[in-house]
Amino acid sequence: MGKRALPCLGQLDLRRSVVGLATGAGAIYLLYKAIRAGLKCKPPLCSNSPICIARLAIERERYGRDSGELRRLFNSLDCKQDEYSKSMVLHSITRCVYLLEAEASACTPDDIRLLGAMLDDNNNSVKIQALNALKAFSGIRKFRLQIQEHSIKVLELISTIWDTELHIAGLRLLNNLPLPDYVHPQLRRVMPALMEILQSDYIMSQVQAVRLLSYLAQKHDLLYDILNCQVHSNFLNLFQASQPGSLLFEVLVFAERLSEGRNSPHFRAVKWHFNEQSLHEALFGDESRLADRLLALVIHPEEEVQIQACKVIVSLQCPQDLRMRPSSCHPSNSYFKNGE
Repeated sequence: MGKRALPCLGQLDLRRSVVGLATGAGAIYLLYKAIRAGLKCKPPLCSNSPICIARLAIERERYGRDSGELRRLFNSLDCKQDEYSKSMVLHSITRCVYLLEAEASACTPDDIRLLGAMLDDNNNSVKIQALNALKAFSGIRKFRLQIQEHSIKVLELISTIWDTELHIAGLRLLNNLPLPDYVHPQLRRVMPALMEILQSDYIMSQVQAVRLLSYLAQKHDLLYDILNCQVHSNFLNLFQASQPGSLLFEVLVFAERLSEGRNSPHFRAVKWHFNEQSLHEALFGDESRLADRLLALVIHPEEEVQIQACKVIVSLQCPQDLRMRPSSCHPSNSYFKNGE
């Protein structure tokens, strides 16, 4: 009886092994088919990923067909969405404007109006993404005038909300637009906020703020407001060689513009009065140590900083209207002390 049972058990084990092997082979085959199908499967057309948007741009370039992605995104903005969803849609719109230029140019004033309305959203992230989208569209000529209409709102945002990302987005937009004269009254009101951003510890927002101030320093009716703006006692720290080269260069450009402006016949025709803590006194006052900082920057490792420091020195030593006549610039009248 026991001898008969042994062959039966052996056959049973063999059957189990065969069934297990077949089952394993079947599972492997099904897994192979699934992987192969997944590799052949194309990503959905309306994905918001950068890769998908880039693919849309390549397909449009190759086949000349409109992807419809921007229109779909703008239509989705009309729907009621939570703040996170709106931010993501606006972020995707910005990407599409840069990658799908022809489709962006086909957008309408209503689309720009919708982006402008997002600046009134209660969520800062939505505001920031709307500013980035407007900045992208500002590169298209036909939308520039319409986007300019939002300048006052943008100035209001960056002067009333202390958010570094919002400052960067708003200032980048303003720096990409020619600001019309009707914005000047608002610019005067926000000048202290711009000066505070310049003196903050965030390099990107500082660079954007000083670029805007350099542009405004060339406006005769705004020059006094800039020069009389109150600054911190350590303002000249912005001219230290330890500052990033990108910031140093922009601050030096700003100083040169201010120096040229204050030496212009238009500005010198009026006797101006400045408060003791003003930018004018920090840079050009009798107690200013700007000359020392500039001389140190002449040997800065970055060439563009060296050159710009020299330009500021020349502008301080020689008034703008006398530069064509070198003999009129006397050492005794120099901004720099004798022997420096």
